[in-house]
Amino acid sequence: MTILIADDHPLTLYGTQAFVTSLGYKVVHICTDGQEAFEWIVMHQPKMAILDISMPQMDGLEVLEKLHQRGISTRIILFTMHKEATIYKRAKNMGLSGYLLKEGSEDELKLCLETVAQGGKYMSKLILKEVNKHQTSESEELTFAEKKVLELIAQQKTSKQIGDLLFISEKTVEKHRSNIIQKLNLPKEKNILLHWAMKHFIDK
Repeated sequence: MTILIADDHPLTLYGTQAFVTSLGYKVVHICTDGQEAFEWIVMHQPKMAILDISMPQMDGLEVLEKLHQRGISTRIILFTMHKEATIYKRAKNMGLSGYLLKEGSEDELKLCLETVAQGGKYMSKLILKEVNKHQTSESEELTFAEKKVLELIAQQKTSKQIGDLLFISEKTVEKHRSNIIQKLNLPKEKNILLHWAMKHFIDK
C-alpha cells in the first residue's frame, strides 16, 4: 500500500512517516506544500495520501478538490488541527476517505489507515462530535412544522403519509424536506434526511 504524506511541520511530517512505515505501509513520497503533493499524486497516483489542511502553495482542501475534479483514485486522508464542522462537511462532499485530528491517538491513525486501505471511510470521533453539536444547534432554527416533518421522517413515513397526517399536500412536505436539508447544511446524498432524523429525533 503506497502512501504520500504532506505536512508543512517537519516534526509532524517525519513523525507520521516513521509511524506509518512502522505499520508496514510504503511511504513513497513526503513533501511540505500542497502544490508538490498535488502534482506528485497526479503523476504517480499512490493508493493513499495523508494531507495536512494548512499548507503553503495549496491547502489540503484545495488538493482534495482538484483531485476529485480530475477523478484521481488516490484515497485522501486529511490529518489536521481543524475541527470546524463546516470544513469537514466541505471535504466530505469532495470524496474524502478519512478525516483525522492531530490531537487523536496513534491507535486512531492506525485504525483510520486500516479502514481506508480496505476501501472504507474513517472519520475521527472528535470531529463527529463537533458535527453533531453543530447540527443540533442548527436544528433549533427549524420551524415547528419542519420539526414535525422531521419527527415523522424519523418514523420512516413517506412524504404522502406525512402529508396525510399533517393535513398538508405532498408538495408542501417536499418543500419542507428541501428547506430542512438546506438549514442543516446536509450533503445531497440519498436518504441523508432519514439518517439524520433517525439519529436526532428517534429518542425524542
